[in-house]
Amino acid sequence: MRALFYVFTGTGNTKKVAERLAEEWRALGHEADVALIRAGSEYPDAAAYDLLAIGYPVHAFNAPAPVLAFCKKMPRSAKKPVYFFKTSGEPVTMNDASVILPRRILKRRGYDVRGEFHFVMPYNIIFRHSDEMAARMWRDAELLAARYAREMSEGARNKKGVNVFKRMAAFTLRIEHTAMPVIGHRFKPTEACVGCGACEKKCPQGNISMKDGKPFFAHSCAGCMACAFSCPKDALKISLLNGWRVNGAYSFAGVPADDGQVCKYCRKAYLRYFHRAEEKTES
Repeated sequence: MRALFYVFTGTGNTKKVAERLAEEWRALGHEADVALIRAGSEYPDAAAYDLLAIGYPVHAFNAPAPVLAFCKKMPRSAKKPVYFFKTSGEPVTMNDASVILPRRILKRRGYDVRGEFHFVMPYNIIFRHSDEMAARMWRDAELLAARYAREMSEGARNKKGVNVFKRMAAFTLRIEHTAMPVIGHRFKPTEACVGCGACEKKCPQGNISMKDGKPFFAHSCAGCMACAFSCPKDALKISLLNGWRVNGAYSFAGVPADDGQVCKYCRKAYLRYFHRAEEKTES
């Protein structure tokens, strides 16, 4: 069975998960390709695949605007199976609302949306997780990737219910889709900027161009934070969001946090997520 994993990613967390899912899919004896959702990209012919999966980082309990735009442009299909996989910095169930719009779009285009899978990966905005937390998140993402690949191979369905409160919260916070192009246009380099162009290369929206050796931010920012997170000099101010700026790659290779080292923020939710991921499954 051939599967195509589409993925929108900024700082690389969701891409890392997509590649792991693809590895687990291949380990089951199937074929897999990974395609990045980026402005101006051309994609493999979806008709050549038996199954599609679409991955994205959750933005304010919603799918990012570029993911919605991508779904709207997908060719119509007669019941081709699709799964969503999403990443977020916290394991709260509010993130379940993020699939409402992309699921609705693809259903209208004829796809058989079978379910969704959630992975917790470290924040690239709001605050920085410890590397120990990042290591445990990745260890559990590997465990879940094997489990979810098997479920996709078996054609499992796992639609999650989203109550009215979650729907209303997601609807309200969807203002990000119109606000980020305005906020992102006001991102600016500091005097520490050396004009290396890393931010331009990382931007999946093609929103950044170098002018006179400094980055210029246009009006199509999606809030992925690739620019600020990946800047080698931490030389970007991200406008109204600057107090939440996170810079620099995480180390996933260290010793995972034990339960006593789990952060106090959403502590119970993290522990519940970790323990469920680490449950032994029947072989």
